[in-house]
Amino acid sequence: MNKLLLPLIFLCVTLTCFGQATPEQIKEWQQAAEQGDAAGQFNLGVIYGNGLGVPEDDVEAVKWFRKAAEQGDAKAQFNLGVIYESGNGVPEDDVEAVKWFRKAAEQGQAEALHNLALMYDYGNGVPEDDVEAVKWYRKAAEQGYARAQYNLGVAYYEGNVVPKDDVEAVKWFRKAAEQGDAKAQFNLGAMYNNGNGVPEDNVFAYMWWNQAAAQGTEEAKQNKGILSKQMTKEQIAEAQKLSREWLAKRSK
Repeated sequence: MNKLLLPLIFLCVTLTCFGQATPEQIKEWQQAAEQGDAAGQFNLGVIYGNGLGVPEDDVEAVKWFRKAAEQGDAKAQFNLGVIYESGNGVPEDDVEAVKWFRKAAEQGQAEALHNLALMYDYGNGVPEDDVEAVKWYRKAAEQGYARAQYNLGVAYYEGNVVPKDDVEAVKWFRKAAEQGDAKAQFNLGAMYNNGNGVPEDNVFAYMWWNQAAAQGTEEAKQNKGILSKQMTKEQIAEAQKLSREWLAKRSK
């Protein structure tokens, strides 16, 4: 129970998306796209990639994302990177995925920043490079991207590239946890339970594990159950009160 669970991280493979497109919207976007409008091209890529008002067609999605991406549309560049990483409509090609993630990342697109970091973290399409990975995690984290904040917290907790620093780890776990990231909530609970980077506090440990457990994190459910046997009824009541207050604040 004194060890943090640090789950594996997976590439984001979901296209930037919106709801079902109407025939009128599709006609409007088609006309705009054919006239070279990047936004219209991007929108056609989305609807063909997800089958929203048109038959799903990965090849057609790639065609329109590429046209928008080549005009510098960061969202299209990100989606094209996702497509090459997953091999939908094109041969799988991590080098090409990195190329497009980098183009979007250089424009500050948060998801691309995070995915580029992951590519360096795992050595996909580029040589594995923890320094570069942390660099790009930080850029995404500073934009408020929760998964990157979590990963940066892990880097500080492990002392990977950056000096081991539990206080800094807590800072980034907290930022991600406040956005509802279950892994960060679990790790923040563990930091409070162990007194790493924060004073040991079972009430806050229980509170954060309670949030992670509510999202289905089995380890948080187990840890919360073990911890509750070490707490008074008053402490448990306080932790549950803090949980309710946090949820109420998030729902506003």
